[in-house]
Amino acid sequence: MRALVAAAIGLAAALALVFTISAVGSPPGETSPKPLLTTVPGPKQ
Repeated sequence: MRALVAAAIGLAAALALVFTISAVGSPPGETSPKPLLTTVPGPKQ
């Protein structure tokens, strides 16, 4: 019975954390107008 109560408390805490993070939202940010430039290594000789 204790395990069931502990599982219920853990689930409630996890859901509360998820809802809190969802309510706060992600921080405002901007994307860079410049694309990321990547290079492909040439063939080995």
